[in-house]
Amino acid sequence: MSTDRRNPARRQKFPARRRMCQYCLDEVNDVDYKDSDRLRRFINERGKIRPRRQTGVCAKHQRRLAVAIKRARHMALLPFVAEMRRH
Repeated sequence: MSTDRRNPARRQKFPARRRMCQYCLDEVNDVDYKDSDRLRRFINERGKIRPRRQTGVCAKHQRRLAVAIKRARHMALLPFVAEMRRH
C-alpha cells in the first residue's frame, strides 16, 4: 500500500525522478582515490560518506566509492572530520 493513499498530505506535486548512477553514465570502471574533487561531492560537510539514496550511485559504485574515500583520507587528500568550531 502506498503512503500517498494513507496520508494525502504527503502527496508530492511532482513525481520523484529516478536518479542514475553518475559513474555508470560516464562508464567509469574504477573509482580513483586521487580524484579528490569528484570524491568531495560524495561526503557531507562534516566529512561523512553520504548514503546511496542521497547521491544516486548504484550499489557497486557506492562500495568502490567508500573504499576510494577511505584511501584518500589516509593519503590526506580528504579530511576525516570537519574543522573544529570554536564557540
